[in-house]
Amino acid sequence: MAEIVRPSLRLRPSEQRVVLLLGDLLASVTAMFGALEFWRRYSLYQLVAAGMPPNRAERILDIPVPIWFYLLPLVWILLMIELYEPHSAANWGRTLRGIAGAAILGLLGYSVVFTVNRDPNSLPRIAVGAFLLIASFLTLAWRALYIRLYTTSGMMRRVLVLGAGKAGQTLAAVYSKLKPPPFTLVGFVDDDVQKRGKLYQGLRVLGSTVGLVDTIDQYHVSDLVISITGEIGGAAFQRVLDAQERGVEITRMPILYEEMTGRVPVHHLESDWVIRSFVDDVRVSGIYELLKRLMDLLGAFVGLLILAVTLPLTAGATILDSGLPILYSQLRFGKANSRFRIYKFRTMKKDAEAEGEVRVTEEKDPRVTTVGRFLRRTHLDELPQFWSVLRGEMSLVGPRAERPELIQIYERQIPFYRARFLVKPGLTGWAQINHGYASTVYDTVVKLEYDLYYIKHRSLWMDMRIVLRTIGTVMGLRGR
Repeated sequence: MAEIVRPSLRLRPSEQRVVLLLGDLLASVTAMFGALEFWRRYSLYQLVAAGMPPNRAERILDIPVPIWFYLLPLVWILLMIELYEPHSAANWGRTLRGIAGAAILGLLGYSVVFTVNRDPNSLPRIAVGAFLLIASFLTLAWRALYIRLYTTSGMMRRVLVLGAGKAGQTLAAVYSKLKPPPFTLVGFVDDDVQKRGKLYQGLRVLGSTVGLVDTIDQYHVSDLVISITGEIGGAAFQRVLDAQERGVEITRMPILYEEMTGRVPVHHLESDWVIRSFVDDVRVSGIYELLKRLMDLLGAFVGLLILAVTLPLTAGATILDSGLPILYSQLRFGKANSRFRIYKFRTMKKDAEAEGEVRVTEEKDPRVTTVGRFLRRTHLDELPQFWSVLRGEMSLVGPRAERPELIQIYERQIPFYRARFLVKPGLTGWAQINHGYASTVYDTVVKLEYDLYYIKHRSLWMDMRIVLRTIGTVMGLRGR
């Protein structure tokens, strides 16, 4: 009997997120205590340098640390929310931008709080500034270590794809675009003799399932991905079981596709998989539904408050730029094909669809007004939709609410499109933060893949991540 394969330590994405979280938490907690110590020593030095006796200076500095200061590590982690995807975490450019953005956003947030509430007994701004500075350096050092480990071949999974057909080639095409790669894709195995030795997306067909175990041993494979549409023959299935007994992890193509892209591959799904994933597995607990509704109500209250503050300026600018009306409404589809009207600030010229033809928004759309372009970049045009969230017709997070005319077109062209109506539409969503607007059918397919991924994996934690990433998008003026 052949020796059982004992793969070296290779972490899956969920395990990598835990490692990242623990490292960031350790860095931020260390930064918190370091900031307190720095503040005390710096303040003591200033008081003693001014002529105050050290004992008296110590007593003056003996003030209680406010509770909120101990929450700074949690705030730091939330500000870095975009860096908990393994692909982003392994990219130096994204890591540097994410840490810098977290520090800047934290500083701006504290500046607002300090301006509104100046408590003379609270720690001065230097303590918060020290925390942000120390947390940035420690987190950067930890992330540099993580990237070093992540890109070390011994720590990365080695994946073999069973099936070099359309599904397998799709995986390889997606893999080729990921920089840095999340694992090592060693090649294909396929029983089609005509494919033997050929290259697909730069990867070779290494052999057939007859020699599967030998191929696994030769290339030190840790994961085997099944990308065969239809049934697997009995002999091939037995060899897959043999590989599993040797410690190789078996994964289906849609699962690995989700892991790599955060999307569901709608063109590579079979009906039984869809039924299993979107009927059996999409049920969520009543607790989640309750907490999500509470989050919606809180978000709607905050959003409507911002709307009330910005309404005079927004309305005045719109009138001066292009006249009345200020708002416009459209019929949209919601959960279970329910219909409702959304309201937005008008950002396009009047009669933008005067000919009656429904048109999607395009890049640099000439119909958008000058003020409308600013409203879109800042997402201020979306504020009136918080009324729909308050009414329960929409949620803060979910698929984009679409127009009935476009739905009829997409349902004819895109498989499983109706599955997105299993949940309420949202002001923001997994598709919106990852892909933005859709101006073509291809873009709509990609967004649907993101929407289905959200429906399948939705949770309160995922909703919070999406909301926080949306805030980062708004702060960066990355709307269109």
